[in-house]
Amino acid sequence: MMTSRGKRALVAALACAASVMPAIAAPATSSVPRIVSRDGRHALMVDGAPFLMLGVQANNSSNYPEMLPKVWPMVERLHANTLEIPVAWEQVEPVEGRFDFTYVDALLAGARARNLRLVLLWFGTWKNTSPGYVPAWVKTDGRRFPRMRKADGSTHYALSPHSRTTLEADKRAFVALMRHLRDADPDHRVIMVQVENESGVYGQNRDMAPAAQALFRGPVPAALRKRGSWTEAYGKLAEAAFNSWHVGRYIDEIAAAGRAVHDVPMYTNAAVGSPFATPGEDGGASGGPNWPVIDAWKAAAPHLDLVAPDIYNRDARAYAEYLRLYDRPDNALMVPETGNAADYARFLWTVLGRGGIGFAPFGFDDTGYVNYPLGTKVVDAATVEAFAEKYALIAPIASTWAGLALAHPTWGSAKPADGGDQTMVMGRWRVTTQYGLWQFGEKDSPWLKTDPHPTKDQPVGGAAVIQLAPDEFLIAGSDVRVRLDLATPVKGDSSQLLRVEEGSYDAAGTWRRLRVLNGDQTDYGLNFTRPMLIRVTMGTYR
Repeated sequence: MMTSRGKRALVAALACAASVMPAIAAPATSSVPRIVSRDGRHALMVDGAPFLMLGVQANNSSNYPEMLPKVWPMVERLHANTLEIPVAWEQVEPVEGRFDFTYVDALLAGARARNLRLVLLWFGTWKNTSPGYVPAWVKTDGRRFPRMRKADGSTHYALSPHSRTTLEADKRAFVALMRHLRDADPDHRVIMVQVENESGVYGQNRDMAPAAQALFRGPVPAALRKRGSWTEAYGKLAEAAFNSWHVGRYIDEIAAAGRAVHDVPMYTNAAVGSPFATPGEDGGASGGPNWPVIDAWKAAAPHLDLVAPDIYNRDARAYAEYLRLYDRPDNALMVPETGNAADYARFLWTVLGRGGIGFAPFGFDDTGYVNYPLGTKVVDAATVEAFAEKYALIAPIASTWAGLALAHPTWGSAKPADGGDQTMVMGRWRVTTQYGLWQFGEKDSPWLKTDPHPTKDQPVGGAAVIQLAPDEFLIAGSDVRVRLDLATPVKGDSSQLLRVEEGSYDAAGTWRRLRVLNGDQTDYGLNFTRPMLIRVTMGTYR
C-alpha cells in the first residue's frame, strides 16, 4: 500500500496542479485542458487531473476519413493514449471561404469511441518550412500570397512571414477550425493544438525582399530587451533571430485568434539543428523555434504554451542535450515528434526523467510509409513492441506519474553510445544506471568476457526516477541495472536497501504491491530485464 507520506505527496501534487493558473486564463469550465507549472516543473491537465501524453503521430497523408481505419489499430497496439494527426488548411478550406470539417468530425468520433485524446497539427503556412499544405488558391496566387525573395530578387519556395494577406487567410481558417472544435468537442478529445509545423526556412536565413530588408536594418523590438540593430544585438545569429521574431509574431497572432474562441493549450514545433554547434551555424530551420532562439520565440509568441523539439537523433548524448535545452521554467518539455525506429524507444525514459508532459514517435500507422533513415526501415512487430511494452507499463499510471513528477525531482537515463554508466545525485543519494549486464554478477565478472549479455552492444535500455521523499524513490525502466548509494557518505556509514517493492498504482493513485524484491533479485542492483515499476526505500547502517 502507498505510505501516508506518499499519499500526502500525491494529494499535494494534485492540489498544486489545480491551483496554479496558466499564463492565459482558462474558461470557467474546469475540464478545459491547460498547462500548469510549479517550481520549474510542468503538467498538462486534462479533465482536471494531470495527464501524461503517451502519443503516436500518424503519417502526414493519413489525415482523411478513409485512412483512419489504418491508424486506429496501430494506436491501440502501442497502448498510446493520444493520437497526433494533421489537419491541413487545403483540406478544410479547398475553396476560399468554404469550410469542410467532415474529416475533423470523423476524427473526433473515432477518438471518442476508443477513449483516446487528440493533438491536432495545423498544417497551414508552414509544413516543414514549405507551403505544401496551403490551398491551391494560395499556392497559385503569388501576388496576394507572396513567397520569400532571394538576395538576387528571385522567388524562394517559402511563404513570407511579412505578408499580411497570407496571415489573415491562415488565421481565418484556423479560427474556423477552433470554432468548430468548440462546438463539436464538448468532452475535449482534443487536448492540444500545434500551430503550423516546423516553421522557418532552409536555403537562406530570412526573406530578402525590399520591405524585409528595411525591417532588418531597423532596431530590434523592445520586447526582446536588446539594443541596436539586429546585427548589433545578435551578431552571427542576427538573421535567424530576425526571422524567428517575425515568424513567431505571425504564429502568435494565429494562436491568439484561435484561443479567443476555444482556449486549449497550443504550441509549435522545431526542426532542430545540432545541439552542440555554434548558434546560427547548427543547421536548424532558420526562423523556427530552434534552441538558440527560444528566448526570441518566448517574447514573440506569448499565446503559445510551449515550443517543442522534433528529435531525429539516435545519439543518447545529443538527445539528452535537446531535452536540457527545451526543459525550462518557462517552457514545458514535450517531444511531439521523434523517430519510430526501435532504438528511439529508450528515450521515453529520458523524457520522463526530465518531467516531460508528452512523447510521440512519428509514422506509426498501417499505410506503408516509412521515413528511413530518420525512422525505422519497416514497421514490424519488433519495432512496435519496442514502444508498446513501455507504454503498456506507464499507460495505467500516466495520471499518477504526471502528478508525482509535478511535485518531485525527477531524473532519466538512456543507454549511451559507449554503454557506460550514468549517474545523478538526488539529495543524499547517487543514482547510477548500468547497461549490458546479466542479473547476477558485476561488470568485472569473468563470465561477461566469454558470455556477454545479448544487449551489450544494442541501443536499448533506460530508467526514469522520481524522488518521492528524501530516502524514497519510484523507478520505471527496462534493460537496465539501477543502483542507489550514498553520494557523500559519512565515515562509517554504509547504504542499504530497506525495502524494494515491484507494483503499480491503481486508478485512485494508491500503490499496489505485487511482491517484495530481495535476495537474488537485489544482490546485484535493481535489474530491469523488462519494463517494470518499483518503489525503493533506502537507509544506512554502521
